[in-house]
Amino acid sequence: MNKIWLFLLFVACVSYSQDSGKSCNVLIKINTLIQNEHFNPKPVDDSLSVYVFEALMNDLDTDKNIFLKSEYDYLSKHKFKFDNYIAANDCSFFEDFAKTYKTALERSKSAIEKLQKEKLSYTTNDTVRFTKKDFPFYVKAEDVSKVYAKRLRFDILEDIAKASKNYDSLKQNFASLEKISKQKIFETALCKINNRIDSKDGIEKNIRNSFYTIFCSYFDPHTSYFSYDTKSSFLSELSTDNLSLGMYVSLNENDELVVQEIVPGGPAARTEIIEKGDQVIKVSPKKGEDFLVSCSSLETIGSIIFSDTHKEITLSLRKKNGSLYDVTLQKKIMKADDHAAYSYIVSKNDTRIGYINIPSFYTDFDKNTVQGISDDVAKEILKLKKDNIQGLILDLQDNGGGSMEEAIKLSGMFIDAGPVSILVNNKKEQKVIKDFNRGSIYNGPVIVLVNGNSASASEFFAAAMQDYNRAIIAGSTTLGKATMQQILPIEEGNEQDFVKLTIEKFYRITGKSHQLTGVVPDIAIPTLYDGIISREKSYKTALKNDAIASKAKFTPYSRSDFENLLVASKKRIGTNGYFNQVKAVNEKVNSIYNSQKAPIVLNFESVFNDVHSIDSVFDSVKKLIETPIDFEISNTSYENEILKFDEFQKNISEYRIKDLKTNAYVLEGINIIADYYASQKD
Repeated sequence: MNKIWLFLLFVACVSYSQDSGKSCNVLIKINTLIQNEHFNPKPVDDSLSVYVFEALMNDLDTDKNIFLKSEYDYLSKHKFKFDNYIAANDCSFFEDFAKTYKTALERSKSAIEKLQKEKLSYTTNDTVRFTKKDFPFYVKAEDVSKVYAKRLRFDILEDIAKASKNYDSLKQNFASLEKISKQKIFETALCKINNRIDSKDGIEKNIRNSFYTIFCSYFDPHTSYFSYDTKSSFLSELSTDNLSLGMYVSLNENDELVVQEIVPGGPAARTEIIEKGDQVIKVSPKKGEDFLVSCSSLETIGSIIFSDTHKEITLSLRKKNGSLYDVTLQKKIMKADDHAAYSYIVSKNDTRIGYINIPSFYTDFDKNTVQGISDDVAKEILKLKKDNIQGLILDLQDNGGGSMEEAIKLSGMFIDAGPVSILVNNKKEQKVIKDFNRGSIYNGPVIVLVNGNSASASEFFAAAMQDYNRAIIAGSTTLGKATMQQILPIEEGNEQDFVKLTIEKFYRITGKSHQLTGVVPDIAIPTLYDGIISREKSYKTALKNDAIASKAKFTPYSRSDFENLLVASKKRIGTNGYFNQVKAVNEKVNSIYNSQKAPIVLNFESVFNDVHSIDSVFDSVKKLIETPIDFEISNTSYENEILKFDEFQKNISEYRIKDLKTNAYVLEGINIIADYYASQKD
């Protein structure tokens, strides 16, 4: 879960004297709930105290340019004592953090305001250093001012450099561009500081909420505190409005708002410029009214993007290569099934395969009618079977999971009957999850496509299919999350404070676990950015991988056909030009990401060269993801009849076909199934 930035938290503000007892009361109840219900609760001791202290200080001052060393040393007196404070019901330490932090923020604000009035020089020999290691805290206030002087100049130069790839043009107009960028950069910097200082809820209340979240994360990365006033509830409700821009957004690991998904046929898709991964920089509900995402609260941004109030808005976005662009979108009413499973017939030569995209393991309850991914996939399979498909490709790439009940149902649709997983609780009790429905909806060959963003319920399903030898899993290793969470109030009747709590761990029917390691595909296929995806193993507090003595009894399908298919596929992938290009691009991306960045001289030429040093890599990426792949795509006969009378669905279908046409993994799935039928003739 993305960390919660302090200046974005909004809860009721009350005085310290009134709220100190309540703060400890909430914290104690959070701890009691975790100790009683968490899958693997840890003791509240010095280890927890150190973790929480360091994580909180990092949250408050990620770049080590707000606190002085003396302030860090002063707060360090609490470093080993949080466990004692909880036992003693004493949360007075929050006041220490709040007062010290406010002093540090006001010092930073003064330094920025002073610099704002000065004429900045861009011809000095000053340099900026970049490191993945933590900087030390500065000793003197003058040191902090010097750091801001460097950082803000760099931000201004970088902002100008990102505006264009044409160095000469930018250089020629540098004076006017610098004036605009300087105003923007300083306004953003001061806005961030002011939001923290002048939050209507108070610095201390924000620190308490951040403390609760960090405290929960000590037990595992998916256990988290939240209230309905925080970004957790905001982000969970993004897709509920009728009027829509036709895109889903989320926060990435850097707390940047990025385009997560584009709804085919919607306003965003029609622009043909907005892409997944683009960063939303600014939103403008009307001319002259701009809201910077980096400064404004998520509630404000969300109300503009997702409410029915603002029907037309202008977005400013940044692509991965740094280029900026503006686009004006008119919201429209989107249908409820825009983000549902869908199918096509994909073919190469004489092989006709059913393709089903499963975007998430969604579920929905409408009175007594259950509509979820398993029912929708069943409907798509029936459509495909009527068109005499020879095999099936299930695409779970970038499927982040969802309802475990839906994953269980979907697994049962491809096996006759039997266990599909094992749940283990904090008492180490095993519960074998079974499919009791005899028979399966499809008996032909199945390929399941996965990647590093396939998580949770996706991994559950892929693991079951792999253990039964019911499908060949192809792609890259999945995320590695094999835990289940439940949202619980910290006490009965409390409607304000909740914990999303890891209560169970699920194991494969073999007794093995893919926690931390992910589901390793039968056929590894190079995937863009695979080396830098944040998988479960990247979290410090992730639960460990282990195995249990399985009580599940199951009979896997024969694997006799697999071996030759795997050998042929791996050989084909090894000589495939597209996949070799992916590997080459990944090597460059990994090198950029993992290499220590050299210091940069604070002049425009140096910063421009740095900003555009990776242009060629992103150009290669763009070329790859837009490369059409050599296979045919068609709608089912059922769908063709609908498209004759539904222009909206026709637009959606055209968009999806265009996207699917660049999916090289689908072609490999077709080839594997073609090999299967060829082997049957031998």
